[in-house]
Amino acid sequence: MKAFTYERADTPATAAAAAARPGARMIAGGTNLLDLMKLQVETPVHLVDINRLGLDRIEPAENGGLRIGAMVRNSDLAADARVRRDYAVLSRALLAGASGQLRNKATTGGNLLQRTRCYYFYDTARPCNKRQPGSGCSALQGYNRIHAVLGASDQCIATHPSDMAVAMRLLDAQVETVMPSGMRRVIPIADFHRLPGNTPHVETNLQPGEMITGVTLPPPLPGRHVYRKVRDRASYAFALVSVAAIVDASGGRIRSARMAFGGLAHKPWRVEAAETRLAGTVLDEATVNAAADTVLAGARGFGHNDFKLPLLRRTLQATINEAARAA
Repeated sequence: MKAFTYERADTPATAAAAAARPGARMIAGGTNLLDLMKLQVETPVHLVDINRLGLDRIEPAENGGLRIGAMVRNSDLAADARVRRDYAVLSRALLAGASGQLRNKATTGGNLLQRTRCYYFYDTARPCNKRQPGSGCSALQGYNRIHAVLGASDQCIATHPSDMAVAMRLLDAQVETVMPSGMRRVIPIADFHRLPGNTPHVETNLQPGEMITGVTLPPPLPGRHVYRKVRDRASYAFALVSVAAIVDASGGRIRSARMAFGGLAHKPWRVEAAETRLAGTVLDEATVNAAADTVLAGARGFGHNDFKLPLLRRTLQATINEAARAA
């Protein structure tokens, strides 16, 4: 690990201003950043500690939903009675991620900013456009079992690792931020993460130094909440395919459905057209397959990850069936 300087921020605005300086990074739980620093994938020269900014509360929002501070720990968010009752898909997604020890440290803001777990991103001896722009993508012709089948580019086929972000995308969360100037803005979660295109090292639409201060959820939605995660082992593993869903159904008929997907792309993936195909239909295998066709439009495997295409179909079928039966 390379030497760095350190400071504790007093306010969100001063934290943002300090983090805007060249080579500076914010640190909260550090569950991702410290690992990257040890491997010298990231080499910040200055760390801005934001743990004492009072952004650790969960409280009612003016829109009838819930506001979650950026420093709320994943364990606390998953255990909150309001989240378990009204946003169960979020609680279940959080509990499917990492381990209890990591959830006790990881924060809401940091979870949204997780970096990919691509093997080649972590291996500084191999080319990686995300780590070193213009060097190439080793995963394209390498071992790409965990990589993207949707939204990828010739520059990068990495996936976003967060379970929480998939549930947030399903819920149409709003990300609140503060700029180094002190100006605040709200970013819809759909616009927060970026696809790789020609700039895979630019992962979000945050400006330099811009800091997440909280996330606002909309009022609760009707329906059964399900989060299904397919992974190589039952704990401490990232999704090969995950599906977050809210399904309002009765008597074998689907009134409405929302679906978001993880493990498939550089960002949490949602296709509203697939939800429209399910709404008002009788639940059967053909109906769900038609929705899966819409989700997978333009999908492409890269060899080792070809299995994700049929796996997504089976996982979606199981998720919708589980939600409809429970409803």
